[in-house]
Amino acid sequence: MNTSPDMSIEIAGIPMRNPVMVASGTFGYGVEYADMVDIGSLGAVVVKGICMEPCDGNLPPRMAEVPSGLVNAIGLQGPGVKGFVENYMPFLRQHKTPVIVNIWGRTIEEYANVAAAFDVVEGIAGLELNISCPNVKEGGVSFGTDLRMAAKVISAVRRSTKLPLIPKLSPNVAGIGAFARMAEDEGADAISLINTLPALVIDVETRRPVLRNGVGGLSGAGIHHFAVKQVWDASRVVSIPVIGMGGIYEPDDALRFLLAGASAVAVGTANFTEPRTAMRVIAGMEDYVQRHEYGSIRDVVGMLQYGQVKP
Repeated sequence: MNTSPDMSIEIAGIPMRNPVMVASGTFGYGVEYADMVDIGSLGAVVVKGICMEPCDGNLPPRMAEVPSGLVNAIGLQGPGVKGFVENYMPFLRQHKTPVIVNIWGRTIEEYANVAAAFDVVEGIAGLELNISCPNVKEGGVSFGTDLRMAAKVISAVRRSTKLPLIPKLSPNVAGIGAFARMAEDEGADAISLINTLPALVIDVETRRPVLRNGVGGLSGAGIHHFAVKQVWDASRVVSIPVIGMGGIYEPDDALRFLLAGASAVAVGTANFTEPRTAMRVIAGMEDYVQRHEYGSIRDVVGMLQYGQVKP
């Protein structure tokens, strides 16, 4: 008799029915996809980034589809803490699926204040920390690409909240391992990676950038194998769980992350083109566990047989 495989995992103390989340910025606040996706079947919902006050984001055009995926410069548009809690949390609380809130700030103090505000909100399972934001007090240098500043913001947020803390690491650094180790040392309960890569889309007829903001962030299939390598590098130097994301469209894409050392994954850009991608990925991963006769999906993690390929 066939039985369903054990797909359950625990990330940063958060129990999940399976390792498939939906990535911040690609699934809104859940309600936008409720008619198309069974939210109760997801491992977790990571909502769009929230800062203390409402943010309008960048002026359009702010998204451009490219052959390798999507380039966006949305600018972290969001309703602020109060708007999110009042308008979206009542809906999200109706489901049994963990809610992880992506948070950001313009200063270290704002990051800490946002984290503290969510610490008392019912139904929040954890915080994903977007450290790819510019520090306005330091001349606009990104928190995520400066090891010292990244450590300061993670440490400040750690002191401000008891919730599980998951820094989302920037790929735009010389060595992801140093940032992964730093995040663990500063009290992170898990790490997620990768965030988008900088990209510039040019209209050759007008000789101008397609996006109003100029440069945007590239996501989708074009960054997938780079993201897998980043997860591989990070997972070898930390003992906390790693969440992998970047170009997941099919079950095999998600499985590559797990084999490279990730304990969970997040489906991102694919949500825009096929909202049920996460459902298909979950089903495919279940089939993989059964076909290979693993005891659970957890047995797949880190099983990459790395070495020189024999001819």
